[in-house]
Amino acid sequence: MLILGRREGDSIIIDGGIRIVVVSCDRGGVRIGIDAPSHVKILRGEIADQVKSENERAAAPMATEWLAALGAPVLSTAPATTPAHDAPAPEPDA
Repeated sequence: MLILGRREGDSIIIDGGIRIVVVSCDRGGVRIGIDAPSHVKILRGEIADQVKSENERAAAPMATEWLAALGAPVLSTAPATTPAHDAPAPEPDA
């Protein structure tokens, strides 16, 4: 990690046309402005972390015991089979 000291009005240029400007500083924190091409995504770190953890949670296998305890229907991952007595009868040869 590169750590730089900057003052209000100072800027940092990053390859690819990204410019970060220190807009204001006070005891409560720093306000920065970011000038970047429109194709560059800019996310606050905490938002990116939330998206990542939510994606991981959504991709995790479902805990069927919790769903059953809540009374939610539990979908089987096994392929459906047709019982023999429901199968259509073979047609007689003509």
